[in-house]
Amino acid sequence: MVEDDPALAVMLRYNLEKLGYVVDEAGDGQEALLRVVEFAPDIVLLDWMLPSLSGLEVCRQIRRRPQTRDLPVIMLTARMEEQDSIRGLNTGADDYITKPFSMEALTARMRALLRRAQPQPAGRTMQFHDIVMDPGEHRVQRNGRPVHLGPTEYRLLEFLLRHPRRVFSREDLLDAVWGADIHVEARTVDVHIRRLRKALNAPGEADPVRTVRSAGYALDVEQT
Repeated sequence: MVEDDPALAVMLRYNLEKLGYVVDEAGDGQEALLRVVEFAPDIVLLDWMLPSLSGLEVCRQIRRRPQTRDLPVIMLTARMEEQDSIRGLNTGADDYITKPFSMEALTARMRALLRRAQPQPAGRTMQFHDIVMDPGEHRVQRNGRPVHLGPTEYRLLEFLLRHPRRVFSREDLLDAVWGADIHVEARTVDVHIRRLRKALNAPGEADPVRTVRSAGYALDVEQT
């Protein structure tokens, strides 16, 4: 947990520990990066406005490091503008919660992200066109090169690979990937689709994620 408001930090720690979570705490951005390496958390709750380094920069550095690239991050912030949430998600956060928030909403989103971050049981590889996913090893390749995905993008691609060429609305994807019990705005899907495309597509490669106007998205690429 990275939070520089002492009262909020105490409240979060108390409630999370009461639910059985082991909580480690940092009060600024530089300390947060050190604690992530030392403590190796399963999830990070990250305030945006922090001393020394902003939450955005902390998130960027978490995503740059191979050992923390897939670490689930929930950004907690008082910044409520739509562009702020899009900026936070584009930086690499898996979820974005504005203050004030309820503990019920926060813990529900934590559980959803932790479920998606758990290692998947071994199973058959899935392939579409030149994209191959190995659920057992939690690896994705395209044209033989490794593709590095965050937890949400991995789940999104996994769902699309199970249903190639089928068009899904944003609401369908929210229910399938985030869960029907989690309230996430539809535009969040667009942000994660952009991140998935950025990870999948090398220069000269066809975009395998097709946007269907007024309908949604499909994993569908023209064969040449």
